Amino acid sequence: MTKSTNPRDLADMVLRPIVTEKATLLLEDNKYVFDVVPKATKPEIKAAIESLFDVKVTGVNTLMPPRRKRRVGRFIGYKPQYKRAIVTLAPEDSITLFPEV
Repeated sequence: MTKSTNPRDLADMVLRPIVTEKATLLLEDNKYVFDVVPKATKPEIKAAIESLFDVKVTGVNTLMPPRRKRRVGRFIGYKPQYKRAIVTLAPEDSITLFPEV
């Protein structure tokens, strides 16, 4: 965690968990996928996940796909930029994404 990072700002780094077919396959390897703020760094993401879910993070991989063009009539624009983080947890830790109802 960098010196300029406020612990209160860490909760705002993680936007939401991703629940897709690929993300659920990664759950078997104890890897969780989250949408994060595009400016977030790997140490900040690690600190945010550890403080939010009280787990031990062993690795963080990030990906930022290129922006896609979108067209509405004669106007051309871009889809919003986003960043995903694949977080690997220690073998004894887990995050409950689907609480029992």
